[in-house]
Amino acid sequence: MKKSNSKFPSKDTTLSGSLHSHNDNQVFINFRGEELRCSFVSHLVDAFIRHGINFFIDKDEQKGKDRRHLFARIKQSRIALTIFSKRYAESRWCLNELAKIKKRADKRKLQVIPIFFKVKAASVRYQKAEFGRNFWRLAKTSSGEQIKKWKEALESVSDKMGLSLGGKSSEADFIKEIVKEVKRVVEVKEMKDHSFSLPQNNRRHLPSRIKIQPK
Repeated sequence: MKKSNSKFPSKDTTLSGSLHSHNDNQVFINFRGEELRCSFVSHLVDAFIRHGINFFIDKDEQKGKDRRHLFARIKQSRIALTIFSKRYAESRWCLNELAKIKKRADKRKLQVIPIFFKVKAASVRYQKAEFGRNFWRLAKTSSGEQIKKWKEALESVSDKMGLSLGGKSSEADFIKEIVKEVKRVVEVKEMKDHSFSLPQNNRRHLPSRIKIQPK
């Protein structure tokens, strides 16, 4: 895949598009910026903009920077993409965001779509291979309570239905799959919101749709 010339927003922000107008349908993207920001994620962002998908992305990962505002962004979102990559577990903030995402998902306030970027789901779930080595290296400087929360989040989120990219697969085609899945989830959520806003006696006239099972 050729390197994109597109740039991220000049500040941490939510980008809106025409797919839907409500901020609460925003997609929060959780990823290891140092590894993917200028490559895969930049292409994914371009695709979201083209398709009018409303999303939030943190533009940088400066060490020592207070990034607690990201928890508020997670709370505002209804969908989270967790992009697991080999270096994901190097980042304390990636894992803290993931724990917050899991907490919201457990309350059925947010739907998670795990993305396995050139890592196996089992490596994430059981902290194995290179992913696991990075996790346990970070764990050496972390508290037992932190490690417990991170492990629970990794196991819970990686066990959900997601999308996986192999080492020799096309990133461009994979991004198309992600866009398609996000749009499907958004449309189902908007349909459900619309049905709940109708009077009870009108709901029976709605066409049947595939339901997304709570994760």
